[in-house]
Amino acid sequence: MSRALGAAALAMTTAVGMLTACGSDDNRLGASATALSGSAGAVSCAGKNVLTAEGSTAQQNAIAVFNQVWGQYCPGKSVAYNPTGSGAGREQFIAGHVDFAGTDSPLVSGQVRPAAKRCDGNPAWDLPLVFGPVALVYKLPGVHTLIVNGDVLAKIFSGTITKWNDPMLAALNGGVALPDTKITPIYRSDSSGTTDSLQRYLTAAAPRSWSRGVGTEFQGGAGEGVLKSAGVIQAVRTTPGAIGYVEKGFADQAGVPFAQIDTGSGPVALTNDTALSAVDAVEFAAGGNDLVLDLNPVYATQRSRAYPLVLATYQVVCSKGYNPETLNAIKSFLIVAVNNGQNDLSSAGYVPLPNKVKERVVTAIDAMQ
Repeated sequence: MSRALGAAALAMTTAVGMLTACGSDDNRLGASATALSGSAGAVSCAGKNVLTAEGSTAQQNAIAVFNQVWGQYCPGKSVAYNPTGSGAGREQFIAGHVDFAGTDSPLVSGQVRPAAKRCDGNPAWDLPLVFGPVALVYKLPGVHTLIVNGDVLAKIFSGTITKWNDPMLAALNGGVALPDTKITPIYRSDSSGTTDSLQRYLTAAAPRSWSRGVGTEFQGGAGEGVLKSAGVIQAVRTTPGAIGYVEKGFADQAGVPFAQIDTGSGPVALTNDTALSAVDAVEFAAGGNDLVLDLNPVYATQRSRAYPLVLATYQVVCSKGYNPETLNAIKSFLIVAVNNGQNDLSSAGYVPLPNKVKERVVTAIDAMQ
């Protein structure tokens, strides 16, 4: 089932809402239920049947999982999700064209007031629903294991290291015959929260080598830009010497290799367990129900068996200001995603919410009016 969901989510023109009919024979999930109980109390399946959302391509497979589970708890309910990128999702939410946005970067300062205006004068909240490990996918025929670190990555994506047999790479990959091949960095040319996550990781892990800043627009100045996660996979597949960054689920589906990261305590392969180990270090940036996360402790980790390059992906919602039909549907979807949709995330390449994050998210959902 997870392979089918992933394949569907990769089809950019396919509405995620079409997936809710799948898996209706899953006995774990009372498909005939009209309500469920979560740690926020009883959440009914009231509200409109179809929610609209737009944004992050990195979270689209997770939304497919959540959507399918919601449809089993609340038959007839679905989310029509358009994976256009985090920046576009936030813009469409602010414009009032969708009910909520999916984004790998929270609202920036210049978007806070417009988002509040869209919410009838009430704050918009960033609610994290899932963590996504970012895979460093590459194409080097004959090189089955590749090791990098923050310093090397910073120099690759800023154009300082240009050949695969560079001495810095050779030192990390002892015994591996790295070719004298040009490195082609592949980056997202659209506004991307995955790009922001990469640049925040480089800033934290290699501050001397990456001084180009952060943000959803790529700042490195080297390589080839492509649209969306699917574009990264396609470009890496067809470009010898390429390296790019994409959410792990897409790399798994495509069957492309991805690099290990040496955090200072030895190379760490990207697995569900190593990503989960790193995510345990996450903190909240502030109190309240706007749940922006501080990932710097994750990015800068030197723990063994902790893979540091992960992103947190958020749903941007109105704290107040929805009509009752929309409010009830959004709260129903979110609580199902938090309480029940986390179970199948690992098979789709994601990391479920740690309990300390889950508890705050449930409190925020309960506070929506």
